[in-house]
Amino acid sequence: MVAALGLAPLPGEGGYFRATWRNDHASAILFLITPEDFSALHRIEQDEVWHFHAGDAVDHVQLDPRRGAALQTRLGPDLADGDRPQAVVPAGIWQGARLAAGGKHGFALLGCTVAPPWDERGFRLGERTDLLAAFPAHADLIRDLTR
Repeated sequence: MVAALGLAPLPGEGGYFRATWRNDHASAILFLITPEDFSALHRIEQDEVWHFHAGDAVDHVQLDPRRGAALQTRLGPDLADGDRPQAVVPAGIWQGARLAAGGKHGFALLGCTVAPPWDERGFRLGERTDLLAAFPAHADLIRDLTR
């Protein structure tokens, strides 16, 4: 799938990606998560929408620095079981994702749309020690989604 879609490793965050579209107002990528990797906790300065396309469900986590709260969304195909087709991440919110347990496909293919367009200068990869200090109630999630 990596070769078929022309994906490349996403340094720092993890997973595989390819930019697919961009204009003055928004940008989009394809993003692939495998059992060997995950999307490490990170934040950007733009609003972002994650879209589930195919494969296994994904556990997507958001950590809100203003409230100290965590929001977990399962992105996936099984709406009857509580999966959702998308998750909206406001600008400045820490986020990360991994394959949900029990999957049968060994991958999840997602899309991410960012508005205004992606700008790498606004990307910050989460540091485990800083996140543990800021969100002590969510230590297990942080340990699972940081390198």
